[in-house]
Amino acid sequence: MYENLLWEIKEGIGYLTLNRPQSLNALNNAVLQELSGLLDEIAENNEVEVVVVTGAGKAFIAGADIKEMAEKTALEAREFSALGHEVMLKLENLPQPTIAAVNGYALGGGLELAMACDMRVASKKAKFGQPEVGLGVIPGFGGTQRLPRLIGKAFASEMLYTGGMYDAEQAYQMGLVNRVVEPEELMDSVEELARQIMSKGKIAVQLAKSAVVNGLDMDLDSALAYEKEIFALCFATEDQKEGMRAFINKEKPQFKGK
Repeated sequence: MYENLLWEIKEGIGYLTLNRPQSLNALNNAVLQELSGLLDEIAENNEVEVVVVTGAGKAFIAGADIKEMAEKTALEAREFSALGHEVMLKLENLPQPTIAAVNGYALGGGLELAMACDMRVASKKAKFGQPEVGLGVIPGFGGTQRLPRLIGKAFASEMLYTGGMYDAEQAYQMGLVNRVVEPEELMDSVEELARQIMSKGKIAVQLAKSAVVNGLDMDLDSALAYEKEIFALCFATEDQKEGMRAFINKEKPQFKGK
């Protein structure tokens, strides 16, 4: 169905794999168009509770396709950036929690895509960076904005201005990734995290994500008011009744996502 992507669902976990290993999964216009369509489908799929994003072969995503970008005009570059922004926002705003399983290079657009996920688990072989200034450009898919929001202005400025590459441990120390694991343990660790999320109330998890993602764009007073409304909304669900009933009775809750 997709030329550049693999998509499968197993036991509530959706696995989205960038599948251009011959080009280290570089993002070009065709890949972004496919991602845009698939993300629309995922957003409407109630069967999917957690989405895992990874790359085929030795890389997560090594960046955008430089050969495709090299001869773009300023107008064409703006359109390409707009498409990248659209895709990253769709990924960021999926109702389902998202985990990037970073198995190798996450550079440029690859790091920008990983940052649009809610969480990042990295193999010890993973490498991170925004090397765009070395090409005479800046990140165009949200890197200048998401990176400082994730790790603070100082570390983000260093990464953005030097174009340097950082290993998984350095990324962990900066707060860019949640966990660093042995390469052979990467998917097991990601699936463990996914199952831990899935054991909780599905609606509550999605509402928590909504509060986090939307609240970050508000001032604190507005964000707290939004949280209050989301909190109240939880009490209209069957899962809230079941969760609290089970807690009182010292039982394991049987959530139904209702």
